[in-house]
Amino acid sequence: MAISHTSASATSRKYFRLIRRAQRFRLAHSPDRDRWWANRLGIALLAVLLGACAEDNHPPKAQEHASTSSSALPSSSPSISPSTSTTATATAADAQAEPEVKKHNHTAYGETEGRQSGKRWLAGDHHIHSRFSVGWDTDVNPPAPIIAGDAHYSTAMNAQMAYLHGLSWMVTTDHGGPNHSKLNLERAYPDLLASRKAVPGIIQFYGMELDTPGARHSSLIIPHSGDEAERLYFLEKTYNRREVYPKDPARDTEAFMLEALKAMREIPNPPLVLANHPGRTATDLGQYTSVSPTELRNWNDTAPRVAVGMEGAPGHQARALNPDASLDPTGARGGYGNYPTMGGFDQMTARVGGFWDSMLGEGRHWWITSDSDSHVHYTEGGADFWPGEFSKTYVYAEKNYDGILQALRGGHVFVTTGDLLSELYVSAAVEGKTGAANIGDTLRVEAGDSVRITVKFLDPDTENAHWENPHVSRVDVITGAVTGRLADKSVDTNPSTKVAGRYHANAWRDEGPYKVFSFLMKNVSADAYVRIRGTSGRELEPEPDPPGEDPWSDLWFYSNPVFIDVK
Repeated sequence: MAISHTSASATSRKYFRLIRRAQRFRLAHSPDRDRWWANRLGIALLAVLLGACAEDNHPPKAQEHASTSSSALPSSSPSISPSTSTTATATAADAQAEPEVKKHNHTAYGETEGRQSGKRWLAGDHHIHSRFSVGWDTDVNPPAPIIAGDAHYSTAMNAQMAYLHGLSWMVTTDHGGPNHSKLNLERAYPDLLASRKAVPGIIQFYGMELDTPGARHSSLIIPHSGDEAERLYFLEKTYNRREVYPKDPARDTEAFMLEALKAMREIPNPPLVLANHPGRTATDLGQYTSVSPTELRNWNDTAPRVAVGMEGAPGHQARALNPDASLDPTGARGGYGNYPTMGGFDQMTARVGGFWDSMLGEGRHWWITSDSDSHVHYTEGGADFWPGEFSKTYVYAEKNYDGILQALRGGHVFVTTGDLLSELYVSAAVEGKTGAANIGDTLRVEAGDSVRITVKFLDPDTENAHWENPHVSRVDVITGAVTGRLADKSVDTNPSTKVAGRYHANAWRDEGPYKVFSFLMKNVSADAYVRIRGTSGRELEPEPDPPGEDPWSDLWFYSNPVFIDVK
């Protein structure tokens, strides 16, 4: 059975609409149980549809060994450098040969029908696992990958669910392991190509969750190109800390990560690296282990156009939800079992005057994102929401590959949970003068100028994936001083940062569907930055999330900063 990408998309959307209607009817009678069954029904229907789209060659099996698992790559690398590319060819007779690395001359979505003029806010997710985030059979040497042994879904399944939950772009980020670069090239990349055809309504980047040397995990996003597959193959094979077996301690050092970043920065149109769940291993507030402020500063110093930020809100936000949507009293949002998330956000972001503010106070272009880290949906016993179901990273861009990547690199980004917002505009302008700077930009002013910060946002009058219509209860304007680079790279505070104003509904005015207010910074005499935060709740500051917290009850959004540069 073959289904065209057009008919598959149209059919799945039709089923999704029918499912939502059934959910709305049933929720009025028996909310919890019928919500669970409706969810299961939706997953089953979409699995049937997508199974015909992209799984013809490799049906998912929880215990399927990858065909490449019995042959390890030799120690030599293909002749691929960061700035040049060649084709490495494998012979069928040589089980130890390098995999064939081809340039794929497919027409990219985003370069034809995907290219749409005009920038707008586009929701996405840069941290999504497919069934090629594998388990490992350690009874053989080297360990053999077990397809769907960790994450369960095909790329097309992830893409369809992302599209149905309102995303315009996504990144496939499978993590590695022994010889995983070969599996990525020969199995995961063709799966992505099939998904691009099956689900053309969403732009799909190629990438991986880098097993980061000297740290934990990072999203590595490869710019879309005809040789994107060999680009990732080279980087994973050369620098992923778990690529070789037995493990090589020299590949798990910060120095090796800096070597990787040096290689990445030399690539024309370089990739992006975003630190994932940076504070998950912290033992207490400000007590970091695997990922430290010093380390992140060194990354940014080494490759400031590559290492550009971190997850503000980590994935695994459904860890406190049981399959029937009841609460697990022991579940920790984000899997943060030591020091918890704060309003669903990592402490490195959530604490006013904390690590993120210390980076901004140096004038660093260090941005935050949010994502799903989707492996297995909570209704199937996992800890995750579907891509876009709970967390969204919005970029202000044209809907094409280059535009989206440039917006991520440039910090033209805001993040939200629970669909609290769908649009956010933050502009800074000198009073009495034309021109303005927006999220991710820098406004240059004269000493003594007064700067008006205008905030406009769209709180959508629609239900989110939890069948609720949450509303913004308050918006905070946060300011801080920019004083230049610090001698001590371990610093994780910025004492100048403060909440300069808290704005409730009585301070907003209506402009059509938007809410608008402004804030005046008088007589600006020194470099500064402004960022915006808001919530659906009443907490003045995001408190540590207790075990068993319902994530839908505690929603926040954050903008990235606007910088003010005084001449």
